Amino acid sequence: MKKTFSLMLVMMIALTLVLSACGAKNNNEGGANTGTNEGTKVESDGTGKDFKIGMVTDVGGVHDKSFNQSAWEALETVTAETGAATKFLESEGEADMEPNLNSFVKEGYNLTWGIGFLFNDALSKVAKENPDAKLAVIDSVIEAPNVASITFAEHEGSFLVGVVAGLMTKTNKIGFVGGMEIPVIKKFEAGFKAGVTAVKPDAKVEVDYTGDFGKSDLGKLAAATMYDGGVDIIFHAAGGTGNGVFNEAKARKDNGDDVWVIGVDKDQSLEFGDEITLTSMMKGVEAAVHKVSKDLIAGNFAGGTTQELGLKHDAVGLPDTSEKNVPADVLAKVEEYKAKIVSGEIKVPTE
Repeated sequence: MKKTFSLMLVMMIALTLVLSACGAKNNNEGGANTGTNEGTKVESDGTGKDFKIGMVTDVGGVHDKSFNQSAWEALETVTAETGAATKFLESEGEADMEPNLNSFVKEGYNLTWGIGFLFNDALSKVAKENPDAKLAVIDSVIEAPNVASITFAEHEGSFLVGVVAGLMTKTNKIGFVGGMEIPVIKKFEAGFKAGVTAVKPDAKVEVDYTGDFGKSDLGKLAAATMYDGGVDIIFHAAGGTGNGVFNEAKARKDNGDDVWVIGVDKDQSLEFGDEITLTSMMKGVEAAVHKVSKDLIAGNFAGGTTQELGLKHDAVGLPDTSEKNVPADVLAKVEEYKAKIVSGEIKVPTE
């Protein structure tokens, strides 16, 4: 499912872009792929060797095992495939975002990414002040001719993992741990709660916003409180903070407790293991960043466009590894609800 998920998303973005075209701080050097490093395979020599693509992370950092990491892995693939130079800068707070973006723009990068909703103000300002620069953003809509905006229907995918949680909880107590209480994370919460309620209306969903995307200790504390209160399944949408949820679940599992975590953005069972990851709500950030970046190199940058990607595009959903822990009858119910959402029979709330 993972390869199919990414392939269909890439095809969908390609079609959308064609149709649209027709009608860290400053002292943080981040990481870089020059396209000529030893061990880097350049499949198309010269196709991207003169291009530079920069990425600014949100506060979770590039190694958050989630959102930012997905985007950076996409750019690493772009380097391997085309020889383009790619680099990231990390933001320790919102104050770092504008100077980090400007760093790439002033250095003449061909494309600069802002990864996350928190970039709305900073990227809008940089785009306005640098009309010749090309920028792209995930999870925010910026109406500017030099910006490509990509958003996702997180609430739809979250509804499906809510169905899993509702059907598999043994305590009727389920948890949601969010990072910052911002609109995009509220979409995760709303969809998840709606999915739980659809299959288990008497289940209670406890919610905790830690206020940060990069502090695993806060995620661990939130999870400990929930598990102590009888919650047996926690869905997190908290970036690097969510790593602490996994850490707490592992400690509990090692002690014999029957608790689970539902991951986010990536298939987090690949990082944290099947023994604690019930499933994940995957989000096609990697495929989207990869496609838009390669389109730039090909001369097809779709500035001034916005794409919202959801279940009908296979841009959100569950990974194949769900089959390891989620029974076939539960996965069948997930597919049933997916069909109803795609058809419009069910409209998933966003708040």
